[in-house]
Amino acid sequence: MTNKSGFEIRADLLSQAQGILECNLHRKTEAIREYNGYHPEEPKELPSDAVTTAEVITAAKELYEFVNDKQ
Repeated sequence: MTNKSGFEIRADLLSQAQGILECNLHRKTEAIREYNGYHPEEPKELPSDAVTTAEVITAAKELYEFVNDKQ
C-alpha cells in the first residue's frame, strides 16, 4: 500500500468530480434529446455542453468533505 500525497489526492478528487459532472451532463442532454424527439411541438433547450472549472472545484470539495468526514 502506498500513501498518496495531498497533491495526488486533490488531483484524484478533481478527476472524479469532473467525470461525475460530465456523466450527469451527458445523461441530462440525452434525456432532453429523447423528450424533444417525442415532443417536437414543445422542444426543451439543451444545456451547455461544458462543465466549468468552478463546478469541478465545488464538486471536488464536496467529495473531499465526504472522504474527510469521520462519522
